[in-house]
Amino acid sequence: MSRASPRQAQKGFTLLELLTALGIFLIVSGAAFTLLATSQQHSRTESQVLTSFQEARLGLDQIVRDVNNAGYPPATFFDASNPTASASTPFAWSPGYTIPNPCTIEGSCITPGDFDVIVETNSQDPGAPVQWIRYKLDPATSTLLRGVALKQTGHDPAVDSATFFAPFVQNVVNNASPAQIAQYQAVYPGMFPGGTPVPLFTYICDTPTLPQYPAPVCPSAGADNAPANIRDVVITLIVAAPTPDATTGLPRLVQLIGRGRRVNPNQ
Repeated sequence: MSRASPRQAQKGFTLLELLTALGIFLIVSGAAFTLLATSQQHSRTESQVLTSFQEARLGLDQIVRDVNNAGYPPATFFDASNPTASASTPFAWSPGYTIPNPCTIEGSCITPGDFDVIVETNSQDPGAPVQWIRYKLDPATSTLLRGVALKQTGHDPAVDSATFFAPFVQNVVNNASPAQIAQYQAVYPGMFPGGTPVPLFTYICDTPTLPQYPAPVCPSAGADNAPANIRDVVITLIVAAPTPDATTGLPRLVQLIGRGRRVNPNQ
């Protein structure tokens, strides 16, 4: 009877096998972490885009509401001897703001302009004081500013409202530089027609001396060029996300358009 052969010694891994396995593990781990980092970056970018565009939507809604309320309450509602109790004109322009307002579009006044407007209203609350609400796009920071000041006799609405300027909507690129516009047009060919800045505010006027339909953009001169004749303000807001697309590296833009219609009758 033969005896069982002794158990053979088991062999381990060689150094080359260990190094090969370690290399494969590092490659797989690196690919997994790269994919995870890309996914996290894409998620952060999308979150920033959503936040930026939501801020723009809320800002546009607020501007439309302010324009809708422009000129409330009209001077006929209150004693004309107390101009701070009512709106002297729907849109308070400067300099030379007096009662009645003598300013003309693109004439003796700074505003309203393509990127600057002042609304006079008390937000349809008879118990509230009349305010000057100003929106101005700062080209240096691409920030739409908003300033609110109480209406005061003898004061300049442009100066008073500028004192209370605060950031309202970030990354507004309506008046971007020619180089930036070219970059944006490569991704969004329909934006920036003609390769020029897009007015943030466009004004539609009642024109007593001209046909009313279709209502024209406010003329730059003539009898119809007066603050009280502005009926609608078209707001075009082009906002860029703070960071480019994580996958393509291209800028992300959204264009929002709103229309504020002054409800109150001409002064």
